[in-house]
Amino acid sequence: MRDVAAAAGQVPPETTQQAVGYPALFVLVALGALVPVIPTGALVSSAAVVAFHHQSLPFGLLLVFGVSALAAFTGDVALYWLGRRGVRSRNGSRWLEALRGRATPERLEQAQTKLDQHGVLVLVVSRLLPAGRIPVMLACLLAELPLRRFARGDAPACLAWAATYGLIGILGGSLFSEPWKGVALAVGLTLLISAGPSLWRRLRPGR
Repeated sequence: MRDVAAAAGQVPPETTQQAVGYPALFVLVALGALVPVIPTGALVSSAAVVAFHHQSLPFGLLLVFGVSALAAFTGDVALYWLGRRGVRSRNGSRWLEALRGRATPERLEQAQTKLDQHGVLVLVVSRLLPAGRIPVMLACLLAELPLRRFARGDAPACLAWAATYGLIGILGGSLFSEPWKGVALAVGLTLLISAGPSLWRRLRPGR
């Protein structure tokens, strides 16, 4: 028992954090793609800040990028698959209704126009724009885009999304020597990016 305890005591704290942190990051980002109450962008940026301050550079940052992109892709594909089941079903599904409820008719019409003009490439832009992902996904569902084609367009979108929020985290980590300050800055920036467009629409003249 002493040998087991001694071996356990020799596990580096960083290794333990990675063993817990990366699976947790994957689960939370994937769930956030399905149920958008989790600020996934802030999660990715915060994880990038922590990885920036560890000694495992650049391996830690690459892991954050890879795990985040894969989790976002997994969540998107799962949500699209559930939505397709609703489109094919006569009675629809709660997932499809949830998607419809989160996309105004105006934004859905814009998404359908962009999908007609640019095809699945519009998924890349939609992933980077606040509240842009769901209208485009719904437009793809209503256009009965095959799951495989959606996945081909969503893969680069998730890579670009993970890279963008990872860079925000690197910025926060590079400005402060204490990780918590970098996390606070990264979270503030991601929340500002998310809330900015809706605040602009409310405050702009003529509204």
